[in-house]
Amino acid sequence: MNWTGIVFAPLVPWPLVLALGAAALMCAVIGIRARARGWSWRLVASVVLVLALLNPALVEEQRDALKDIGVIVLDETPSQQNGDRLAALKTTHDAILTQAAAFKESLDLRVVRVRHKGVSDAEKGTTIFADLAHAMRDIPKRRFAGAILVTDGQIHDVPQDLGAVAGPIHTLLTGRPHEYDRRLVVQKSPLFGIVGKPLEMTLRIEDSTQSGGRARLTIQRDGGEPEIVSAPVGVDFQAPFTLEHAGATMFELSIDAAPNELSVRNNNAIISVNGVRDRLMVLLISGEPHAGERTWRNLLKSDPSVDLIHFTILRPPEKQDGTPINELSLISFPIRELFEIRIGDFDLVILDRYRRRGVLPPSYFKNVVDYINEGGALLEAVGPAYAGPFSVYRSPLGAVLPGEPTGDIHLKPFTPSVTAIGRRHPVTSGLAPKPSSNQNLGKPNWGRWFRQVDTAATRGRVIMAGLDDKPLLILDRVGKGRVAQLNSDHIWLWARGYEGGGPQAELLRRLAHWLMKEPELEENDLRAKVQGDTLEIVRRNIDGDNKSVTVQAPDGQTRTLTLTARRDGEWGVEIPAAETGLYEISDGDRTVMAASGSLNSLEFADIRATDRPMKPVTKATGGGLIWLSPDGETSPPKLRRVANDRAAHGRNWVGLVANGDYIVTGVHSISLLPAILVLLLALGGVAVAWRREGD
Repeated sequence: MNWTGIVFAPLVPWPLVLALGAAALMCAVIGIRARARGWSWRLVASVVLVLALLNPALVEEQRDALKDIGVIVLDETPSQQNGDRLAALKTTHDAILTQAAAFKESLDLRVVRVRHKGVSDAEKGTTIFADLAHAMRDIPKRRFAGAILVTDGQIHDVPQDLGAVAGPIHTLLTGRPHEYDRRLVVQKSPLFGIVGKPLEMTLRIEDSTQSGGRARLTIQRDGGEPEIVSAPVGVDFQAPFTLEHAGATMFELSIDAAPNELSVRNNNAIISVNGVRDRLMVLLISGEPHAGERTWRNLLKSDPSVDLIHFTILRPPEKQDGTPINELSLISFPIRELFEIRIGDFDLVILDRYRRRGVLPPSYFKNVVDYINEGGALLEAVGPAYAGPFSVYRSPLGAVLPGEPTGDIHLKPFTPSVTAIGRRHPVTSGLAPKPSSNQNLGKPNWGRWFRQVDTAATRGRVIMAGLDDKPLLILDRVGKGRVAQLNSDHIWLWARGYEGGGPQAELLRRLAHWLMKEPELEENDLRAKVQGDTLEIVRRNIDGDNKSVTVQAPDGQTRTLTLTARRDGEWGVEIPAAETGLYEISDGDRTVMAASGSLNSLEFADIRATDRPMKPVTKATGGGLIWLSPDGETSPPKLRRVANDRAAHGRNWVGLVANGDYIVTGVHSISLLPAILVLLLALGGVAVAWRREGD
């Protein structure tokens, strides 16, 4: 029986009941003052009538008990994979569920597993309270029995203000107190740097027990030979380095494992530094003024990374007009400084319609050939003179030029086109639409040119064709350097917008940067990067040869992948990056690295078990904090139900609150003043009062 007490359901409004009660009380007072006989029995009759109007009743509720709801949170993040933590977690989980089964009539226990969905989640660390709040969002406070967290204590979202938490939060710690660990921390490293300039990264080796001393640090660059240095422990130190090439350089850092160390996972770090070139030096030599000369100058001047040195030969030695030297506004051509002393300082040399005019002796042309073989770049933009006897092809420079002049010059309109191999080359890929069976489709809507020097491509690759599919743009690699030859001087028509123009700005930009070895424009290339939790591999091959690639995961396991075609000359594949660390990808000719996740992430910043983050929480909520394996053997605590005004934890036990909440399914009321009783009492009081008055 669940009696809730006496309730009143007045038969008339409350003001009327109060007025009648006041009137009865006044009559009683008057009777007392007048010493009237029988006034007390009149008062009894009045009180009975007023109480009858209040309609008092005794209420009985029919109740169904509601189960309390508790939450057990299992920390299954990567830091729990150290030692026997996962085994302790499983043992504790099973023990709590077994004990909770004894309270199944009054307790529901929700299980929440905190896991990382991918390696990128390691940046956020362990976010137990976010998952706990999500699990509690539909639990009424009056039914919340408490929460039990099974974790190593490395929690990174502990709230500053817990609010009105309705139950205790217990913490059961895996691991052991005072664990020993050593870790490598990257305090500061540059995101990019200038190739060839000295740089440095700031590192720190932290040891939980050792202060001072030294440790062996291994630095490996792009998977090459490792460099071993002795590094101090417990203090910041600088590791100097120099970037050797443009593009990303991967540094893999590691320190030797110490005896009895908790984990070597945080003994490693990966740093990616993007190399950029300093100001690019370009030498432009124009043989004689012409309409297209400004096209080259404007293009190179518009690039803020290029320092341009431009010379136009206006007065060759054979030209004699009698003007005194001291009256000329021209400067002498510094051929010795440019082609002997400083030739190695230039990243690119452009000869624009240049012909042999007695300005450059053969030895200086030979210097240009040596410059190319040693890694330099040459762009030969030919003019009509290239087909004549004074062609630079008939100098030592002809040994590196890919197009041999036939002596013919074609003065007919033609539309430049991209060859089949040009569609796969990054310099011209995507400039023109793809070929189509429809003759009106697949042809570039470009303006026409009107002059082409006929050449035979003796080497290199023809990526653009002109009149009758004759070579228009030829690219070649010579020694360590690169050479490009453009067999027309009419590209300026595109710059002027003739017949709609063409993509001259993009073409020349790509051409110049390919010559200067821009990594993004390599025609045979293998690239890999990790985006989120996906490893993307892209392979580019100018010959259209699709090879499989071998991927070595951070744990050392290898797998072979077949790439799928994406566009002309490019293949790719995407796979899940399920592990944190360095992936090594190889196609047999090239090997690249890709870093997955961050070895300096919040999850691995400190993997030692600790009670520090949860001490304020357990104290504020009345929960307990217990080490599960202080001596190596896991001993799960006992589970009890406790009243909400009693302690919720003790020595090796934790309690979940028994709130006793219920839902009312029915109500039964019993009137305390039945009508017959009211009638008897009222009439009896009046009769006795009347008799007393008659005596």
